[in-house]
Amino acid sequence: MNISVAILGATGYTGAELIRLVESHPHFEVAHLGAHSQSGKRAGEVLPGISGELASTLLAASDAPISDQVQLVFTALPHGAAAESVKNALDSGRKVIDLSADFRHKSHDTYKEAYGVEHPCPELFDEAVYGLTEFSRSDVADARLVANPGCYPTSTLLPLVPLLRNGVLDSEQIIVDSKSGTSGAGRSADRSLLYCEINEGLSAYGLPRHRHAWEMEEWANGFGQQSVSIRFVPHILPMSRGMLSTLHLSGERPETWHKILSQAFAHETFVNILPEGQLPSTQAVKGSNRCDIGVAVIGTKQAVVVSCIDNLLKGASGQALQNANVMFGFEEALGLSTTALWP
Repeated sequence: MNISVAILGATGYTGAELIRLVESHPHFEVAHLGAHSQSGKRAGEVLPGISGELASTLLAASDAPISDQVQLVFTALPHGAAAESVKNALDSGRKVIDLSADFRHKSHDTYKEAYGVEHPCPELFDEAVYGLTEFSRSDVADARLVANPGCYPTSTLLPLVPLLRNGVLDSEQIIVDSKSGTSGAGRSADRSLLYCEINEGLSAYGLPRHRHAWEMEEWANGFGQQSVSIRFVPHILPMSRGMLSTLHLSGERPETWHKILSQAFAHETFVNILPEGQLPSTQAVKGSNRCDIGVAVIGTKQAVVVSCIDNLLKGASGQALQNANVMFGFEEALGLSTTALWP
């Protein structure tokens, strides 16, 4: 069975990664590429990583008509720009996986508080499924619209939710310190991301409250059944891809947290709990759809949990394809790798 796919926002980093993943998938095939700002060009002019017939594909405008044969639309457009494309795709009978932030929240008020703008299609909030696949796959399987989680929330919620569900955390004392490669900032021209500006440096950003903090708290509550307060500080590193999130946690019996996480993810293909005493690194997950998690107990009521993902894969396009597999009834790991690029 072949499923024709459209990718809107195809010339960004997540869009390019989607093209690579879909092109090698046995059942999905690229039938339409839309671009936010590069329409009218050949895909190969803008994306040096692709070749062959796909490189000669003409990039359509993001709002250009899509062939009737397309059954699935990935929207990798900026937040605010994706919502109308999502609505149009749904109205035409297609399924959608949205990699923007436009449908990650349960209410218009939360979205507006996080992003500072009115949402153009708030009526779709009730339908959208938050696609953190390990905790929502049954809902994803029945969904028309999946909101792909943000990269920072993915790296944070995967280790956090099982601990909340087991009632071992102080939900008011959660500190998340995250570091991301520059691809997480997108491909748009930005002086702060120039080589001379970012190389050999490290900086925090998004304070006093980064917009992903709302997403983390909302879905920690939704999946973990506890209201939480998260102090979140993101940093940007001079590397292309990768994300490391360090969770500073307090609570009861931290010596049991490794076992809790190991049991929670014992049958999950893409979540790897490292042996006790080991901590993850970004290099070990680069190019894979894997999340590596390590636990270090540092006191009778405290532990540090470290979580690593490739921000463009498990943090974006890889998780989107994982959700697409679930939506269409394919094996969840199809077209995705648990093996990292090494060295």
